[in-house]
Amino acid sequence: MTKAVVDSGGRQVAKDNKKALSRRNFLHGIAFVAPALIILLIFVFYPAVQTFITSLTTDRINRSGRFVGFENYVKLFGNADFRKDVLNTLVYAVLYAPIVVIVALLFALLLNRKDLKFVGFFRTFMFLPYVISMTVAAIAWDFILSPSLGLIPYWLGRITGIQHIDLLGSSSTAMITIVLITVWKNFGYFMVIFLAGLQGISQELYEAAALDGVNVWQKFWYITVPALRPTFVYIMIFGLIGSFQVFDQVFIMTSGGPDRATETIVYRIYTEAFGNGKLGYASALSYVLLIMTLIVGLCVLVNNARHEKEEIA
Repeated sequence: MTKAVVDSGGRQVAKDNKKALSRRNFLHGIAFVAPALIILLIFVFYPAVQTFITSLTTDRINRSGRFVGFENYVKLFGNADFRKDVLNTLVYAVLYAPIVVIVALLFALLLNRKDLKFVGFFRTFMFLPYVISMTVAAIAWDFILSPSLGLIPYWLGRITGIQHIDLLGSSSTAMITIVLITVWKNFGYFMVIFLAGLQGISQELYEAAALDGVNVWQKFWYITVPALRPTFVYIMIFGLIGSFQVFDQVFIMTSGGPDRATETIVYRIYTEAFGNGKLGYASALSYVLLIMTLIVGLCVLVNNARHEKEEIA
């Protein structure tokens, strides 16, 4: 009887100690994450909630408006200019994301070679454009592409015989020009990510494949690409999110022109909020952009998960 009571008491003490330890660990965890949570609440969640509330009103930049429910969203989808902005944003994303991935991967493969001299210098040189502010880069490229003073129009004129070529002033070339400038600016960052992924692939896989007589293309397609799938997913998600948020280069180089050919959703948000003063309408635009970004990100993740299941099967 006494032994049973002692055993029961010991188990109760151990149970209480475990609860106390769990409670203490929980409180310590809360203490550690509290600063980050407070920052998120103040600078992310509260503005997001407030923006959604504003999107349901006719608030202007200089005065409060009235509650109108989802009227701003209805106006959005019935507006031809908004549809043009969505199309421009999607065109930019479809052009930018694949090009930046291909360029970054090609340079990563090139600079991952062990027989290349001065590889550290070349890696740094390729990464430097990413360090430059997009505003500074856009101002520089705006000067370089100037029809009267720019180097690129000058040499294109010498080659083609067409003088004063205005790549940013033509609706047929403005968007692709901005895309290529952004690729130049950002590919170095994605190149570094690809380099990290490439260096994480075991060389034994390539050596075993070489013994089996596998050529370079087969090594790339059946070893490199599958091993880099998580890297591809990361780069595609961040590349697409970044392409949906394009603003600086459009604002500086084209101001949405010519003829709205480069006007994106973010640029439209800026003009509606700070140009026309329609905070409610601009907030609705912001939430439409958020939903578009979430849908694209989820599609990439679901597609990647499906491919991983197929590989496991």
